[in-house]
Amino acid sequence: MKSLHDVPAPAKLNLFLHITGRRDDGYHLLESVFMLIDWCDTLHFEKRPNAVISREDLTVKLPADDLITRAARLLQQHTGCTEGVHIAVEKRIPAQAGMGGGSSDAATCLLALNQLWNLKLDLPRLEKLGLQLGADVPFFLRGRNAWVEGVGEKITPIELPRADFYVIKPSAGIETSQIFAHASLKRDTNAATIAVFAAQTYDFGHNDLQAVVETLCPDVKHALKVLNDAGLDGKMTGSGSAVFAHCKPGTQTVLVPDHWTVRRCSNLDAHPLVGWAASDNYR
Repeated sequence: MKSLHDVPAPAKLNLFLHITGRRDDGYHLLESVFMLIDWCDTLHFEKRPNAVISREDLTVKLPADDLITRAARLLQQHTGCTEGVHIAVEKRIPAQAGMGGGSSDAATCLLALNQLWNLKLDLPRLEKLGLQLGADVPFFLRGRNAWVEGVGEKITPIELPRADFYVIKPSAGIETSQIFAHASLKRDTNAATIAVFAAQTYDFGHNDLQAVVETLCPDVKHALKVLNDAGLDGKMTGSGSAVFAHCKPGTQTVLVPDHWTVRRCSNLDAHPLVGWAASDNYR
């Protein structure tokens, strides 16, 4: 195998995000449902000799040492692989959106290079590497919609009904560190259960970060109003500036200001790369 083309890296939405406490080391304890959607980046991989790793940005300019190149280098160092790769990236998932674009790209890179370099690493070994790159990377490696707890390390697969969602990304972004450091952030939401969530699914819960982000990034409040004006119940996803709403029958077209992005997305039953690890014990 010398190349892999059109390899997808899907985004996720947090259907809710509750902060249930804080550990002594300062990490926040979270509770959320991560849902894969069909808004994807696309990566292309060409094997190269002499362990050289290079990257080409086909759409948006990425930082020189982004999660994609870091993932490739980490996999190379971990395995002692002497192969190289040239990675071309079609970036479509917005940055600072709370949609996990960077983590998804890193997961796709690990899975693709595991194939391209014939490394035959199983999923647990890839997850350990992924966790060094970001807390959300193991979720994308496992590739199933999931109930997520703790600091992101407790991942329980769940099934979700197929549905469509409007997702709006304002032009402004927000840094995660600003949100979690904010004095007014609510950190004591009562823990829920999968059974309680399942009874309400897309109408369940809220995002505890949203009130803080609305003060730090007024565009988020504006975007939520756009959804509300369209008769939709909007929420913020993750710790970025993107918002979303479940589309119900008769939903009108959502119009946004210039330089914003709006997209109607469907959820995925599973990541397109499920099974790309040497053994996939996450069925």
